[in-house]
Amino acid sequence: MSNSRGRGLQANALSTFDTVVMAVAGSAPAYSLAATTAVLVGAVGLASPAALLYCAIPMLGIALAFSYLSRIDVNAGASYSWVGRTLHPFLGFISGWALVISATIFMVAGSLPAGSMTLALFDENLADDTALSTVVGAAWFVLMLLVVLGGARLTVRAQLVMSGIELAVLALFAVLALFHTGSARTFEWSWLGFSHFDGVSGFASGALIAAFYYWGWDVTSNLSEETRDSRRTTGLAGLIGVGVVFLLFEVFTIAVNVILSAQQIEDNDANVLSVLGDEIWPGWGGKLLIVSVMLSTIATLETTLIQVTRSLFAMGRDRTMPSALGRVHRRWNTPWVAIVVVGTVALGMFIASNALGSVGDILSDAISAIGLQIAVYYGLAGLAVVVAYRKTLLKSASGFVLGGLWPLCGALFMFWIFFESLGQLSTTAVTIGIGGLAVGVVPMLWYWRQGSDYYRPARLDATRTVAADYVPTGATLPDSPVHEGLSTDF
Repeated sequence: MSNSRGRGLQANALSTFDTVVMAVAGSAPAYSLAATTAVLVGAVGLASPAALLYCAIPMLGIALAFSYLSRIDVNAGASYSWVGRTLHPFLGFISGWALVISATIFMVAGSLPAGSMTLALFDENLADDTALSTVVGAAWFVLMLLVVLGGARLTVRAQLVMSGIELAVLALFAVLALFHTGSARTFEWSWLGFSHFDGVSGFASGALIAAFYYWGWDVTSNLSEETRDSRRTTGLAGLIGVGVVFLLFEVFTIAVNVILSAQQIEDNDANVLSVLGDEIWPGWGGKLLIVSVMLSTIATLETTLIQVTRSLFAMGRDRTMPSALGRVHRRWNTPWVAIVVVGTVALGMFIASNALGSVGDILSDAISAIGLQIAVYYGLAGLAVVVAYRKTLLKSASGFVLGGLWPLCGALFMFWIFFESLGQLSTTAVTIGIGGLAVGVVPMLWYWRQGSDYYRPARLDATRTVAADYVPTGATLPDSPVHEGLSTDF
C-alpha cells in the first residue's frame, strides 16, 4: 500500500551532501570515542584498534546490504520493511523494534554524557553529578526534539553546524597526535592483529562494542523518503559514513594506546577523550575535545531521534503499531505524534536512570545492550539482501560479491557476535538487550491478529522492482507539503 492514505514526509528535502553529513553524524565519532573507549579497552585492552578494524569489514557488508535494498524499496522503516518483505513479517517487525528499543535506550545513554560534558566545560567536578548531568542532558534532548519536529531541512542545518565543528576539532587532534612526543607505549603493529584478544569470546565482546561505535550511519535509509534521488543517495552516503568514521576511530584508539596509560583510561571512564586532549595540548586540548564530544553527542541525539521516529512513523502507517504514529504535521511534514511519544518515554527514562548509578556504569551496560540489538537488525538486513537479489547474484562478479557474499558474511558475523558475547555480558546488559527485544512480541502479535496488511506483504524481488513515483526535483515549491505518491511498495 502506498502512503496515499494520509500526508507523507517532505520529499526531496535533503541533497547527497546533506545525507553524507547525516551518516557521519549518526555514528557520532567524538561521542563514540569518548563514551565507548574505556568500555572497549576494558574488554580487549590493547586490541581496541583490531576490534574496530575487524568489525569495520563486516559492517561495510551491512552498509552494502542497506545500499542494495534501498535501491528497490524506498521506505522510512528501512530494515523493518526490507526484512518483512524478504524473510518474514515477524522478523521484519522485530528488526524495526530492535532499532526502536536500541535508539530509545541510547537517548538515556547519550543524553547523560551530553549533560556531563556541558558541565565539564565549567567545572570538572560537576561532570560526575549524575542528577545534574541528567537535567542538563534532558534540556539538550528537548532542544533536539524541537529541531527534529521542525522538519528535515532545519535538522540538517543544525547538523551541519554541530558536525562541522566536531569533525574540524577531531581532524586537528588527529594531526597533533601524530607529532606528539610523550608516550606511555610505543606503537606496535600487533595492535591490529589477533594476539591481544583473550580468546574467541574476548574477540566477540570487543566486536560487539565496536558495532556500537559504528551504529547510526543507517539513518540515511530512514530518511530515504525525504532525500533526492534516494535509491542511489542513501546507500552511497551510508558507505561513505562508515569509511570516514572508521579512519577517525582507528587514529584515536591508536593514539589512546600510545599516549595514555591503562590507569588513566580506567580512572576516566566517559572522559577519556578530554584526558587525551590534555596530554596532546595541555590547557586547551581537553576543553576543545569536550566541546567536540558535547556537539557530537547532541548531534547524534538528533539523528537517533530521526531513526526512531521515522521507524515508528512507518509502523504506524502500516498499522503494526498505533496508527496515530503515522500522522504527519501539516506545516512541518514531520511525524509529530511519534516525536512526542518518543520524547515523553525518553524523559521518563532519564528520571529513572538516576537510580542506576554513575554515568560510567549506565554507559557500560547500555552500550552492551544496544550492541545486541544492533547485531539483530543489521544481521537480518544482511540476509534480506541475499534473498531479494537471489535471482541476479550470478549475473556479475561485482553483484555476487557486493550484493551477496559480503553482506551475507556481515550478517553471519553479526549473529555470531550476538550469541558468542551473551556469556560475557553482565546480567543487566543481557536483560536490557534481550528483554527489550522480547517486549516487541506483544504489539507484533496484537497487530498481526488485527489484520495489518504488513503481514501479507508483496515479496521484495530485485528483478521486478517498480520505480517509485517521485516528484521530480524542482517540481514542487521548497516548502510545499510532500507529494502523496511516493510508493512504499506495500
